Amino acid sequence: MKGDTRGGLPPYFNIDPDSAAAALGGPAGTRTFGITAEACAKGRADLSSRGLEADGKRSLRMFSTWEITRYLIPVAVGHFRRVLKENPDLPQGRSETEGGAKWFTLEEVLRLRGHFGTQGSKAKEYLPYRPKELPAKIAAVANFKGGVGKTSTAAHLAMSAALDGYRVLVIDLDSQGSMTSIFGGRVADEWQTVFPLIARHYAEHLRGENQRRMDRGEAPIPLDETLAEAAETDPKALVQKTHWPNIDLIGAQLNLYWAEFQIPVWRMQSRGWKLWDALTDMLEAGGLLDEYDVVFLDTPPALGYLTINGLAASDLLLVPLGASFLEFDSTGRFFDMLHATFGSIEESEGMAARALGREALSFQWDAVRAVITRFDAAQQAELASLMQTYLGQTLSPHRQGYTALIGQAGEQVQGIYEADYRDFNRETYVRGRETFDATYAAFKQLLVGAWRRDELEAREAAE
Repeated sequence: MKGDTRGGLPPYFNIDPDSAAAALGGPAGTRTFGITAEACAKGRADLSSRGLEADGKRSLRMFSTWEITRYLIPVAVGHFRRVLKENPDLPQGRSETEGGAKWFTLEEVLRLRGHFGTQGSKAKEYLPYRPKELPAKIAAVANFKGGVGKTSTAAHLAMSAALDGYRVLVIDLDSQGSMTSIFGGRVADEWQTVFPLIARHYAEHLRGENQRRMDRGEAPIPLDETLAEAAETDPKALVQKTHWPNIDLIGAQLNLYWAEFQIPVWRMQSRGWKLWDALTDMLEAGGLLDEYDVVFLDTPPALGYLTINGLAASDLLLVPLGASFLEFDSTGRFFDMLHATFGSIEESEGMAARALGREALSFQWDAVRAVITRFDAAQQAELASLMQTYLGQTLSPHRQGYTALIGQAGEQVQGIYEADYRDFNRETYVRGRETFDATYAAFKQLLVGAWRRDELEAREAAE
């Protein structure tokens, strides 16, 4: 007698209705959401405590001589040691065992990089390229498709830039606050997010509009308590330090989503308010673009008012996506919405500008690039090549592979650059970070190219 070749029925056959009803539990109500949210909050606190010190604060690990000379300061190990020996005033590092490897904090690495930058060979890049007379570049990472690695990409780019020696500001525009959690931020309410910056921008516009109203003999629009408080906001007061010495943060939390409801109310109240300029103008007014080299914006997975502000403020736009048909299709629709949204703003503003004899508004970015994330070369190479054919230069030729390293680091609520390579096989660590180093290299090429173009244009204008 032959056996059953079907291998058994699928699990969705023969489900017993009485057993199903018994397992169902009671109906869910609004209170269920509160109970579940509270459970998630407890779990989030427990998970985020991994990687925290006894005082509840996150700290950054130390870096070995091997890491420094391989990834951070381009010198031979022997020369590095000779320089330390000849300069006892420089950080000397510390060993966990007598005669063991020397380990340094990132603050010490930055100080050592500064020494090599002023005293070392001019043929090597000890200090990253940065025209001093130009402002910081703003990079937004955006896509309304969730799960594409948007926040992870933004976080690792920020860490890469910091390790490269840049001064970095991270701004979390997503009310889910994932980026804030990665950098250990503490945000009590919306007044510690970008919300008061946008509100201040509107308050300043309204004050100017009210003056014009009174000049025409019309009644002014009163500033409510929210706007009056926001008008006194100092942008620098919203910035908080992180466990990275050269990464600062303007965080986010759930109440930030209120901005998506409040902004259209203000827009209806005063049509002349250029809300898309709010974030840019406030960062400039607060002097933040002079204090940092690169600003990274993590945007919500939706094309709302906060995302529009972030995209309008950015110089470089990165759009992560997976190498799948659905993500390619969704990203195409995202670009279509960008075209329609910013085109509509340009058209409406252009009509007013032409009527007044002014130059029309035109949004411009230094570069826009789509980046394939979570790439599996064995399964997705053909589709990725096809996507490259259609998107051309807009799709970065670098594919960010998914590695076991990011999964293991994620379990500890860390970025891969925060993971201690001693927790892995060294070769595994080297292979694992290669894809993220390459992602940063592709981004840095855009950054350096944009700065250089600005530098040459400024020089030409001055002649």
